[in-house]
Amino acid sequence: MSDNEKQRGDRPDQLDRRGFLRLGALGAGATTIGALGAGCGSSGVAASADGSAGGMSGIAATGQSRLGSAPRGPLVTPPIETVRVGFVGVGGMGTVHVRNFASIPGVEIKAICDIREEHVARSQKIATDAGMAKPRGYSRGEEDYKRMIAEEDLDLVFTATPWKWHVPVCVEAMQNGKHAATEVPAAYTLDGCWELVEVAEKYERHCVMMENCNYDRAELLALNLIRKGLLGEVLHAECGYLHDLRGIKFSDNGEGLWRRDHSWTRNGNLYPTHGLGPVAQYMDINRGDQFSYLVSMSSPSRGLQEYAVKNYPRGSAQRKETFALGDVNVSMIKTANGRTIYISHDTNLPRPYSRINMVQGTKGIFQGYPNRVHIEGMSEGHGWDDWTDWLEKYEHPLWEWERQNKEERAGHGGMDYLEDYRLVKCLREGKQTDMNVYDAAAISAVCELTEISVANGSMPVEFPDFTRGRWKEWQKLPLYEA
Repeated sequence: MSDNEKQRGDRPDQLDRRGFLRLGALGAGATTIGALGAGCGSSGVAASADGSAGGMSGIAATGQSRLGSAPRGPLVTPPIETVRVGFVGVGGMGTVHVRNFASIPGVEIKAICDIREEHVARSQKIATDAGMAKPRGYSRGEEDYKRMIAEEDLDLVFTATPWKWHVPVCVEAMQNGKHAATEVPAAYTLDGCWELVEVAEKYERHCVMMENCNYDRAELLALNLIRKGLLGEVLHAECGYLHDLRGIKFSDNGEGLWRRDHSWTRNGNLYPTHGLGPVAQYMDINRGDQFSYLVSMSSPSRGLQEYAVKNYPRGSAQRKETFALGDVNVSMIKTANGRTIYISHDTNLPRPYSRINMVQGTKGIFQGYPNRVHIEGMSEGHGWDDWTDWLEKYEHPLWEWERQNKEERAGHGGMDYLEDYRLVKCLREGKQTDMNVYDAAAISAVCELTEISVANGSMPVEFPDFTRGRWKEWQKLPLYEA
């Protein structure tokens, strides 16, 4: 299957679920959202403005699971000398990852699955051009990934499909003894987040959300400045995904065949991971701190309708579409340690690209778009330093290595290659992955939590604790190395 194929099968379920949330959660006082996890019951308490019980009424969407205690430490598995990979979905981003994996030492691409045979053939050629044996192709329909996973001796299954297939493919892989990696978001319902956690723990397999922005040069410089104490104590961050996607959403190929559909019935932050992934690194989320609760609100919906009127003739189907998604969604997250995060989603209006990427500490600040730094006692007056002034001394080790290895890298200026390279390195060396299933679940949970808050007048909504308290014990990740 591919990210270039129309996927509309989940629309009735989405409508039913959204209707339930609106009808079931608008009353005053504590509200419990039930059935939030695979095999999970649910329980909740009213949340006050500071996250404690009592006070301001809120919504507890904790989805307490039957899993019991989480492991004492993040998953570590035996080293894999040669990582055998099968890809599911090799459209645009899937092909980028195939090119990267084909150039990483210690990788063998064994199988390719996509509903379009020409996509399978394209990725097979990438592998054979890199000197590998021709991967087996699977293209007998949307669920042919199950046959690939059952038949092939694989260590890792990598999915870059439309969003609705991320959880099913990852679950199928882990249940068959394979590690799983998925494009973002890992899930867009709380049910899906809990299912990934439950299956990963049961089968002791990695489930990694491939958030490439964690590896961008500016984000890793900011992380290095934080780890070296130059920003002081981190108190606040601002992030988001601000990207004019109107042309992509109305395209007749690629993501246009499925991505716009989510705007019909969903209203919240549909794509939080590019901004929030790096911020979670800055704040050591799940490793000393935790997302506690959020509030969210959306603007009116105008951009997609106006785009359709401007670009399609009278009487066209596109002009008749209506959208639930507000053009701008803004949310605030409070962490267990009291820190604050602003996160926005804006993909339906004309604007330059931005992820904001601001992190404020007691000694200084890093601000993105454009990238700049101010550190008290080191920057002049109240002025900004260009970020490049800090690279010579504080470049992140991964990017120092990247600059010394000038080969052409596939995807977004090199960060896609670095995320793929790091995943392979961790699997080959038997180390914990940079992002684990708890990170994937916590960040992806923002999707439905914002939808719940928006549908209920911006009431506070609690985050599930996917670690079941282990975030207080787990140590922060070492600084990534090449």
